[in-house]
Amino acid sequence: MNIVILAAGQGKRMRSALPKVLHPLAGKPMLAHVLATARALAAKKAVPARIVVVIGHGAEAVRAAFAAETDVQFVLQEPQLGTGHAVQQAAPRLDDAEPTLVLYGDVPLLRAGTLERLLATAGDARHEGVGLLTVRLTDPCGYGRIVRDWHGNVLKIVEERDASADERAIDEVNTGILVAPTARLKRWLAGLSADNAQREYYLTDVIAQAVAEGLHVAAVAAEDADEVLGVNSQAQLAQLERVAQRRIAERLMQDGVRLADPARLDVRGELTVGADVFIDVGNVFEGRVALADGVRIGPNNVIRDCSIGAGTEVLGFCYLERAAIGANARIGPFARTRPDVKLGDDVHIGNFVEVKNSTFGRGSKANHLAYVGDATVGSRVNIGAGTVVANYDGANKHHTVIEDDVHTGSNSVLVAPITVGAGATVGAGSTVSRQVPAGKLTVARARQTTIEGWKRPTKKSG
Repeated sequence: MNIVILAAGQGKRMRSALPKVLHPLAGKPMLAHVLATARALAAKKAVPARIVVVIGHGAEAVRAAFAAETDVQFVLQEPQLGTGHAVQQAAPRLDDAEPTLVLYGDVPLLRAGTLERLLATAGDARHEGVGLLTVRLTDPCGYGRIVRDWHGNVLKIVEERDASADERAIDEVNTGILVAPTARLKRWLAGLSADNAQREYYLTDVIAQAVAEGLHVAAVAAEDADEVLGVNSQAQLAQLERVAQRRIAERLMQDGVRLADPARLDVRGELTVGADVFIDVGNVFEGRVALADGVRIGPNNVIRDCSIGAGTEVLGFCYLERAAIGANARIGPFARTRPDVKLGDDVHIGNFVEVKNSTFGRGSKANHLAYVGDATVGSRVNIGAGTVVANYDGANKHHTVIEDDVHTGSNSVLVAPITVGAGATVGAGSTVSRQVPAGKLTVARARQTTIEGWKRPTKKSG
């Protein structure tokens, strides 16, 4: 199967330097969603797909964003003279023996199942079947209208600028998505004219040519109007974002997740869940996040590229990034993990604690007001309030090892590189910069002194 994706448009109404098809939807560029649908369709049909993406505005940025996509061919449309002209640029890359499906890089929510239905209704598009995806809208303004004869057969598509008053009253509109026999499509493209209000070559004009040759045009209406909506402005992108998030919420609930409010959830990547997961309001999941059985996520967290073990609870207002968290842990509220953190089972990371590039063994705790960076923390360690692992000397990062069963008192500073031996206790207010022996109390702080006769300075009058 040939699949052509039109992605050359500038998107002036987006008012952005970013090419339109690279604007993110649910954490991925719009074009990435369309490519995923194309691949899913090919997999369902069990046929190889030749995917050709037509680029124009911001072409190099689009190429760079998808440089790793080895199954995609890019062709340049320069200048951009309409949808028909765009497909003309792809024509030399298409296999005449296979049908060609045309999709759009700014129509990101189309389902593979809808395209399956289109292909099935079109029949054998290798030789004669033409399929056209339509939708009925209560407000069809701005769309090309589907003109049928008295028997319901498709005659042509008329763009709104070129439509008569009667044609503008039609509520069935063109989505631009079609499938056609490739050899015929190439011939029809060669015969397109720019004699219209926009002075462009419309892909839709091939429908009238197909009808003129006596081919049957099967018009299939999308059951869900949301999936064929395109993006031409930031407002439309925001509208589709909510549609995408609603779909994700519905899938999560089908998987057994309890959502406090499905409308207050944002998944910007891939979220996988176990059984009996609860997610409160206002959470943002980015990248790849996995929640095991019984995980509870409190309100207003940002969780990016994390795995969270069974029975763990993340309280509200945490920012977790690239962390692997074990089972039955307790995180937050107001905790932060920076990249490359591994927290074992039963670990507690409390309010206003930041952990970076460190591991915590089973049952260790940093319950409040601490910073642990570039450290290996053993099991059953208690990091006291205000403890700082000072890992940075102004030029380089250094590693700290805190062995099992260590306790650090409040407002301790561990100056890396350092090892705190198993079972050691660091007295409150200590700044330690040398080896702390195992099983002993180490205190490193200035002697307390009281100055007799000292008076607090007062402000000068006048």
